[in-house]
Amino acid sequence: MELVYERRGSGPPLVLMHGIGHHWQVWAPVLDLLAEQFDVIAVDLPGFGASPPLPPGLPYNAETLAYAVEAFWGRLGVSEPHVAGSSLGGYLALDMASRGVVLSATAFSPVGFWSRSELFYGRSVLRLLRAAAMGSPPELVGSPVGRAFTGGFLVSKPSRVSQKELVSAVGALRESVGFDDTLDSFLWMAPPPPPKVPIMVAWGEHDRLLPRRQAVRAGRWAQQRVMLLKGCGHLPMSDDPELVARVIMDGAREPIRSVG
Repeated sequence: MELVYERRGSGPPLVLMHGIGHHWQVWAPVLDLLAEQFDVIAVDLPGFGASPPLPPGLPYNAETLAYAVEAFWGRLGVSEPHVAGSSLGGYLALDMASRGVVLSATAFSPVGFWSRSELFYGRSVLRLLRAAAMGSPPELVGSPVGRAFTGGFLVSKPSRVSQKELVSAVGALRESVGFDDTLDSFLWMAPPPPPKVPIMVAWGEHDRLLPRRQAVRAGRWAQQRVMLLKGCGHLPMSDDPELVARVIMDGAREPIRSVG
C-alpha cells in the first residue's frame, strides 16, 4: 500500500512517525530544522491522515503498522533509516529498534509503559478528544475554549499552535479510520523486547496524556535515564521545536552499538 508522506532535505534518511489520531503535519515545526542534516520523511500511518486504511482483514496494532511503514520506506529505496516517533509512533520506533531494522530510534512519550489505571485514563482522554473532534464545528475548535480543551491535553503551550494547525489536527483526528481499532489494541500492548541499536527516550515534563511517571518505567526498560523536556507537553514539537530537533539529532549521532 502507498502511504502519504512529506520529504525534505538531504543526508542520512530519517523517518518520522506520529501518534494515534494524528498526521505527519504534527512534525511540521521541526521538519526544516531536521532537513538541514537529514533526508527527512514524515509519514501518515495507515488509516490516519491522508493514507489509505490497512487492507481488509489486517488488524490495527503496532506490528501491522510498523511493518507497513517498513515496507513503505523499502519502496522508496531506503534501508535502515534513523527513526523518531511520538506516542504511538514512539512505540513503533522502539519496536523497530528491538528488531534491529533501523540505525537508531528516538521516542517521545511512547505508549506502552503505563499501569492499568494509566491505560484506562489515557484511553478515556483519547476517546473524549475523538468525540469532541467528531462533534465540534471548526469555529469552536479555534475558539479560546476549544483551544484550551483540545490543546491542553497535548501541548504545554496551546497559544503557540495556530488556529490553522489546530483545525487541521482536529480534522485528522475526526477522519482517522484506524482510530478505534488501534486504540483497542492498546489493551494488549506491552513494552517491546530490548533494543538492538541505540535509542533515546524523551518525555515532556508537563505531559497530561501519558504522565511523566511513565518515563521511569521506560527508563528501566531502556536501562538508561529518560530525558525530561522542560516546558513541554505530550507533543513537544509544538512547544519547543528547537529542543525536539536537537534531541533527534543527538540520538541519531550516537555510535552504533548493542544496548540489549
